[in-house]
Amino acid sequence: MINVPFTKAHGAGNDFLLTWAREGPSEKLADVARAICDRHAGIGADGWILVFPAARGSEGYDAAIRLFNSDGSEAEISGNGTRCAAALLIDSGIAGSELAIRTGAGVKRLRLTSRQDCLFWFEMHMGQPMFSPEQLNTSIPLPSGEREVTILNVGNPQCVRFIESFDFDWRGEGAAIERHSWFPNRTNVSFVRVVDEHTLDVRFFERGAGETMSSGTGATGAAVAAILRGFARTPIRVLTPAGILELRYENGEAYLTGPAEIVGRGEFYH
Repeated sequence: MINVPFTKAHGAGNDFLLTWAREGPSEKLADVARAICDRHAGIGADGWILVFPAARGSEGYDAAIRLFNSDGSEAEISGNGTRCAAALLIDSGIAGSELAIRTGAGVKRLRLTSRQDCLFWFEMHMGQPMFSPEQLNTSIPLPSGEREVTILNVGNPQCVRFIESFDFDWRGEGAAIERHSWFPNRTNVSFVRVVDEHTLDVRFFERGAGETMSSGTGATGAAVAAILRGFARTPIRVLTPAGILELRYENGEAYLTGPAEIVGRGEFYH
């Protein structure tokens, strides 16, 4: 048996378990991720994050992280998860109000905008979304028929579908799109209802986790897709089932603002 210390945090309801790499296991990480994230037999979370603090001044960033989804697969980045790691680093005295974290999608810079006890608010530079013009409005074939989607990458793959209401089986459709043959490494899926030119209502079906209460990268993909399609203008409020995320898109660069809250600490036995 191994003991896995953890800190639990969430970013707008998207929850993660964070473990200092020096205190965690070094092998069978996918197995540990599935076990610790299990909602019934484990602690429960959308993902598990290993945090590697950098030697001060030697790396150009404050820490590196590895993110494992609840199904054990490793993801490049999570916007909400990276904010949670930033909250842990600040709370532990490792980083200040401006910090950099190396993710699987490169180094991301964050700025603390406010703090109240264990609740932190950050603006995070998400970087430059990548897309092909022909994929901004394309039709994906599904067993139930073709669906118009927008495909882009914000550090991880995103497939965005604009809809008029959520009164259909969007979870089932999200699962079908996630594993579609168009996406050999699977994709994250966002369903977007345009409220007005500065507001989007979004539901998320994340690669390796399924339905989540919110998603930082999903919100970024949804907002940028809406801007590129002419449905919205920066700045944008993204309404998620767990709260509001805010995005601005300037000179091809995306900046996401949202919360991260530390809610507890403990030890998992595996």
